[in-house]
Amino acid sequence: MRDTRESRLLLVLLIAIAFALITVDIRGGQNSPVDGARQAAATVFGPIENGMSAVVDPVGNAVTAVRDSGDRHDRLAKLEKENAALKARLGSDDRNRSRLGQLDKMMKIAGEGQYGIKGAEVIAIGSAQGFSWTITIDVGAHDGIKRDMTVLNGDGLVGRVTTVGPDSATVLLANDPDFTVGTRMEGSDELGFASGQGDRPLRVELLNGKAEVKKGDRLVTFGSQADKPFVPGVPVGIVSRVDPSGGGLTRTLYVTPFVGFTKLDIVGVVVQAPKKDPRDTVLPAKSRPTPTPTVTVTVTPSANATDTAGQQQ
Repeated sequence: MRDTRESRLLLVLLIAIAFALITVDIRGGQNSPVDGARQAAATVFGPIENGMSAVVDPVGNAVTAVRDSGDRHDRLAKLEKENAALKARLGSDDRNRSRLGQLDKMMKIAGEGQYGIKGAEVIAIGSAQGFSWTITIDVGAHDGIKRDMTVLNGDGLVGRVTTVGPDSATVLLANDPDFTVGTRMEGSDELGFASGQGDRPLRVELLNGKAEVKKGDRLVTFGSQADKPFVPGVPVGIVSRVDPSGGGLTRTLYVTPFVGFTKLDIVGVVVQAPKKDPRDTVLPAKSRPTPTPTVTVTVTPSANATDTAGQQQ
């Protein structure tokens, strides 16, 4: 067709008609007036379309391959993400296993001492009011926590509750310089007072200046009146050094606490004191030293050495 003014007008007219039919078809939906024509066109042009599809299938396959390649990349990325999440979960499981071990040890102490405890998680350390050795735990007044309750973990005495909020509480740790707890020596029942010294061993002043004490002896809490702030029998620490007796009224000991105050995670607040003093029953069993085998070497002279000695005589 020659490019004339009439041909251009005809092209514009055909385009307008096409848009009009498309509009009518869309608005008509299933009742479209051109549905019959569309079916007829499909009957006529269907075989032609199938033939053209066979011709362009390699191109379509290539496009599909590229699209599938993208899908495979997405699946790979998803698998890598799931793998990373799995590793993270495994790491979390390791941490959970550690925390479960801490909880088991704490429940063992609670069972042996007959303490009613409320488990808690350490959620913060330090204090905004100074340089005290404190922690914040995730239980508070809504959980039955009150001021001056004993706090322990699976190793022994952690501290005492000093401030209580609705859903959290502050605990003063036993190694804080402002912390003092009454103690009792295992076996001898010698009484004293332990004070915190920060990252150094606890300082204990025994009331009996002539008490027989040696390195390795262990102490527990003596308990307070009405069991506040301390219940009796909670393991405190082990004697690491004894000052020579100077004839004074008291005797000074240095005690390494059972609890590691720089790695606290799961703790328990004693919400119910034992009916009777557990005394030393909560202390772990003492480990027995493994004997060192003694080897005796006996030298037996050889036959040649005996003959040589005989000839020299």
